[in-house]
Order: sequence, then C-alpha cells, then structure tokens
Amino acid sequence: MTARKALRLCGVIGWILCGLLLATWVAVLQLFKPAFLNAQRQRLMRWWLRDLIRLLPLRLHVHGQPTSETALWVSNHVSWLDIVVLGAQAPVHFLSKAEVRHWPVIGWLAAAAGTCFIQRGRGISQSLQDQLTEVLNQGRSLVIFAEGTTTAGDRVRTFHGRLLGSAIDATVPVQPVAVAYRLNGEIDSVAPFIDDDEFSQHLLRLLGADTIDVHLHFLPPLNSREHNRNQLARHAQSAVSQALGLPDGTIKSSPVELKSAA
Repeated sequence: MTARKALRLCGVIGWILCGLLLATWVAVLQLFKPAFLNAQRQRLMRWWLRDLIRLLPLRLHVHGQPTSETALWVSNHVSWLDIVVLGAQAPVHFLSKAEVRHWPVIGWLAAAAGTCFIQRGRGISQSLQDQLTEVLNQGRSLVIFAEGTTTAGDRVRTFHGRLLGSAIDATVPVQPVAVAYRLNGEIDSVAPFIDDDEFSQHLLRLLGADTIDVHLHFLPPLNSREHNRNQLARHAQSAVSQALGLPDGTIKSSPVELKSAA
C-alpha cells in the first residue's frame, strides 16, 4: 500500500468514527429535542459528507443550483459516490430498503443521516409511490436514481417513470441532476461502481487513484403539474443526457421498484 493510500485510508476511518459520534448526538436530540432534530441533522450530514469529499481524490465542479423548493431530484447513477456528492449540496433524503436500518454501523449512520427506509415486496408499485408522496408532503426533498442501476458513466439508461408519480401527487417539481466523473477530460474508470464490484475493494482502488473531477449539473426543474410521470421521466432523461454530452439513452435496464442508497 502506498503512503498516499494509507494516509487517505486513515482519514476515512477517522471520518467513520466521527460519523458514529454524530449519530450518537442525533440520537440524543431525538430523545430531548425532536423538533430541532431535522434541521440540525441535515446541517451535520452536509458537513460530514463534505469532509469525505475532501478526504477522497475528488474535485467537485457544481453547475447550476438546486431549487430551494421541496423537490424530487432525479439523477443518473454511476457510483455510491453519487450519494456523497449530492447529499453534500442541499438538505435531501435518500432511499434505502427497510432492512438496512438494522445493519451494524451502516444502518445506524443511515438512520442518523435521515435516510427514508422504504418497505418493499408488498406486491405493487403503488405502495412505494404512496410512501414517497408522504415524505414529499412532509417538505422533505428526495433523491431517486431513475435508471434503476449504475452505469460506467458512458451512457444514460432509460429513466423509469413509475416513482415520479409521487412528485405529481405531492405537487412538487422534479429536479433533473446529472453526475459525471472525469479524469484528464475523459470518462473516469475508477469511480463507477458496477457489476459485481465489492465496496471495500472499490474504496481501496479509489483511495489510490489520481484526482477525479466530479461534474454535478443541476438542471431546470420540471413542473410536475404539466406532465404525466412518463413524460417527466423522458424530459428528465433528455436533460441529463444533453448535460453530459451523451446520446439520449435508449438502452433499457430491467424494471425495478427502487435503487437503494445503501
């Protein structure tokens, strides 16, 4: 292991320990000041994620800005790093399958960060849409990865519209977001988390990598009252494809109900 990788690894271990301390603080707030918890948790989460960006070989370039309204962010998906760079920008919430809440360490950190744990396997997609609508109606912006899988960053797969119905039901805008990872101006091959990648091995490769430029594009919000869910998906997909300079994706991924954030 190189000295650079070892130093970065020590930093990440310290970052995780710091996260556990923050999670403990959030648990205390939950007991004694629950009304104060959400805003405080979001500030702590953004600070915590920004620290990880500084520890990793990432150089962030933000184009545009997120809407100040409650919104459903719809993004392409390349890596678990997407969660880090998106979560560092604004008070947004990610989705995860409900069983993650009970995972050691990860479940505790995810819950402390305000992750929305979604029940799956109840037979119909409508139940998921209802859960997301309820979260949006509480004034909590959500992020979904509408491709349903990750890519190598060289394409934008078909955006699935089934969960975008929650934005229509909650009458909130859809914010298309485009994420790209570049090394010396070319598509980076280290950042993508695809196929049978294993998290710890991927992290070690990343810690030894050269600096990766992360381009994050916040695109004009779409009015959910003017389109049905499939139209919203097509418009969001087209906007993301254009921002990334990629063909407007026609490559279909297998239908899924939810891409977990953890």
